[in-house]
Amino acid sequence: METRAPTPRAVLVGIQTPEVDDIAHAASLEELGRLVKTLGYEVVGEVSQRREGTGAGSLLGSGKLAELAALTGGTGEIGTMAPKPTAKARQRFESAPDQAPESPSEPEAPRPEFVIVDHELSPSQIRNLERATGAQVLDRTGVIVEIFHRHANTREAKLQVEMARLKYVAPRLRESSGGGGRQQGPGAGETTLDLDRRKIRDRISELKDQLEAVQRDADNRRSARRDQLRVALVGYTNAGKSSLMRALTGSQVLVEDKLFATLDTTVRILQPETRPRILVSDTVGFIKQLPHDLVASFRSTLAEALEASLLLFVVDASDPTYEAQLEVSRSVLREIGADAVPSRLALNKMDRVDAEARAALAAKHPDAIMLSAHAPEDVAALRETLIAFFEAQMEEDVLVLPYAKQGLIGEVYESARVISEDYNEAGRVLKIRGLPGAIARLRRSLA
Repeated sequence: METRAPTPRAVLVGIQTPEVDDIAHAASLEELGRLVKTLGYEVVGEVSQRREGTGAGSLLGSGKLAELAALTGGTGEIGTMAPKPTAKARQRFESAPDQAPESPSEPEAPRPEFVIVDHELSPSQIRNLERATGAQVLDRTGVIVEIFHRHANTREAKLQVEMARLKYVAPRLRESSGGGGRQQGPGAGETTLDLDRRKIRDRISELKDQLEAVQRDADNRRSARRDQLRVALVGYTNAGKSSLMRALTGSQVLVEDKLFATLDTTVRILQPETRPRILVSDTVGFIKQLPHDLVASFRSTLAEALEASLLLFVVDASDPTYEAQLEVSRSVLREIGADAVPSRLALNKMDRVDAEARAALAAKHPDAIMLSAHAPEDVAALRETLIAFFEAQMEEDVLVLPYAKQGLIGEVYESARVISEDYNEAGRVLKIRGLPGAIARLRRSLA
């Protein structure tokens, strides 16, 4: 019978600085727990401390460090990595078995193998915590990078995540327990370390070249959609973007109740189909303290939002920290210059909000679209809102399609709504309604 490997166990660590209130601190630790759960780990403990900052060498004070070490089975002391000098006679004495027989004892419960810290740590902080706890230490950035690594499916996402992962690992090779452990003999470790770093630099350079080729293809696809109506669903991870995407387009996109279930941009046609078509794209979710290297690596993916006609900010209205999550989403999009794109706010998961909270949300966000992605009537109302947004920007015009260019009739129907058709000596006369840019492009094609 096949035995299943035990679930890795983890302890969460959080530092509450003066500028962070109790609610935000608790929400951040809860979110870290969901990240850890997404990795497949079990959270078995939590250590939290109020401190002025997160710059201390051991992060925690001595008392909290001892409390953490008691959970993981560590010594609670940072100590040194150098071996303790001991005389040979003393070594023989200390290694000799005790004469007194040991009484049988209950087997100890398995200790947590991981300490997960809700902050970005320096290599020396990671090293110190690992010495004191005897467990493997991951910071928030490391957890997010690892989740992205596991969830990447397309070639572009895999290249993007591997690059971000290598940039995260490179500066931690010297001081982390994994990197330092490879040093054997005077000077030998330094040579190995330099070799490892050179391999990482070469691999990052190789990944950049491959990613540029993949992104050129993606740019070409986006360029072909430039004059089409495009709605980009953006927002915090697990806000319900993929559920809304499925409801609006009927596509079988992945929908899971976990963080970062979607890493790849998916583009589908709004259903029932309109003329001209409206394209809906589901983008990667954002999160607090999203690593800058990941934002940089996913810049091509996020360009779908930059080039959209409308950004639909999808927010989990049932989350008490939804405003902070919305600000995180807006700040990431500001970073890539997408804050100039027209936007609407969609308060999702309203089926989980009571009447009093609904009234408060309506008063605070009078222009927001309130809906549940699982309510067909809400989705239908959202569809009509999207159509009305684009309809307000359209204008009517008359095109004459020469008889020699009748093959372009399909392009006309794809780019605009044909209101009426007639014929004269010059060709087919079409009264159309569409966006000014699409009409200008059609005129250039017919010239």
